[in-house]
Amino acid sequence: MTLVQAGGGAERASNHTLFVVEQLGRAIVAGEYPEGIMIPLDPDLCEMYGVSRTVVREAKKTLIAKGLIQSKAKVGTHVRPADEWNMFDQDVLRWHASVKNPTRFYEELFEIRLIFEPAAAAQAAGRANSVEVDRLFELCDSLARADSRAEFAVADYEFHKQVLRLSGNRFLQSLGDLVQTALYTLFTSDSVQTFPERRDVVAVRHRAIASAIASGGAQEARVAMQRVINDGYRNLAEATPGRI
Repeated sequence: MTLVQAGGGAERASNHTLFVVEQLGRAIVAGEYPEGIMIPLDPDLCEMYGVSRTVVREAKKTLIAKGLIQSKAKVGTHVRPADEWNMFDQDVLRWHASVKNPTRFYEELFEIRLIFEPAAAAQAAGRANSVEVDRLFELCDSLARADSRAEFAVADYEFHKQVLRLSGNRFLQSLGDLVQTALYTLFTSDSVQTFPERRDVVAVRHRAIASAIASGGAQEARVAMQRVINDGYRNLAEATPGRI
């Protein structure tokens, strides 16, 4: 296969690399290539995916950067232990969210949300101005009016992202973007019954966060955010029995 041709050859090569990264990354996260096992050799990967060795090498470099694999001369390329993967990488987060039984992943995801989102809400209570708080209330209205699961998920995503932005801490904002990427995948999946069954309840509880931030109540904002996150986890557990 000739990948470098006039008129978009480089772009096609890039697309092929992304395809191989996606396929191998998903397979590793799903456990098809367990910790310590050697992934197929380059010629085998070329045949599996119908790509050139250059594409395979670039794909492996990407997966090495994400912490999923390591390559050693005369030894081969092996899968690294899961606790060495870059869990702040958006692709790694997305792959975890899409596996058949992501129980431990979601437990860890909600744990880290409970660590930083309540703190962000408390900090926002002392910093947000009226215009910024109005945006939170608008998003609460969007949650209550959502006509589809997708609209509901977007409003939820934007609400939490706004709270993190109002914290004024750039590290919190960046961390939140990564976690919310996985949450968007979760709440738009068919297995979660947040919408429309609990739409009104969720909207009310998000409004409690906005009200606390608007009044400058740091502790109230912290507690309200904790409640929303814990409710979300319980809803997930009820909607997916045997998985969480």
